[in-house]
Amino acid sequence: MRGIETEYIHEIEIKKSRFIALIVPIYHVDDVKKKLEQVKKDYPGATHYCYAYILLQEKRCSDDGEPSKTAGQPILNVLEKQQLSYVLAIVIRYFGGIKLGAGGLVRAYTNAVIQVLEKAHIYPMGLKKHIKVTFSYEFEQQFLKQYSSFEIIQKTYLDIVTYEGYLDEEKIASLLQQKHVHVEILESCYRILKD
Repeated sequence: MRGIETEYIHEIEIKKSRFIALIVPIYHVDDVKKKLEQVKKDYPGATHYCYAYILLQEKRCSDDGEPSKTAGQPILNVLEKQQLSYVLAIVIRYFGGIKLGAGGLVRAYTNAVIQVLEKAHIYPMGLKKHIKVTFSYEFEQQFLKQYSSFEIIQKTYLDIVTYEGYLDEEKIASLLQQKHVHVEILESCYRILKD
């Protein structure tokens, strides 16, 4: 399984039609709806907003008015071939007045997604735990050194230090054995692995 860390965009033109492809990391189905709403505001008046997404076993696609299986399914096929997950691909089409035919549409939507993925940094994904850790100030540097792969999303400094983020499952066991660290496990989820 592989994923992306940030959004990428690429535009191609075929027979006067503009195809703007976006690839976006997502973590929940709600992210799909929010991103589609945002794209429709950012690219008003487009003829079609076709998309596909993969969240682990859940896969969906939409032709958004294009002939059946000429847009959404080709987009999904590219994502599957690249073994991507936690990803949403949207292709916005501004019709240029020349019909492409079914085969032409499949090629256009496929190529738009392939080309945006050529720009993307794609990483392996693995199971991590979303955790909160608390410890005293004097342990902070040791913690950062010992758990350098900890993906910090929030830090709080009060009487004690609290970090929230993601850590590889295999490193959780050693963290739980630390006497001066309190660990609260929130959930397990797949995240980008960079090490």
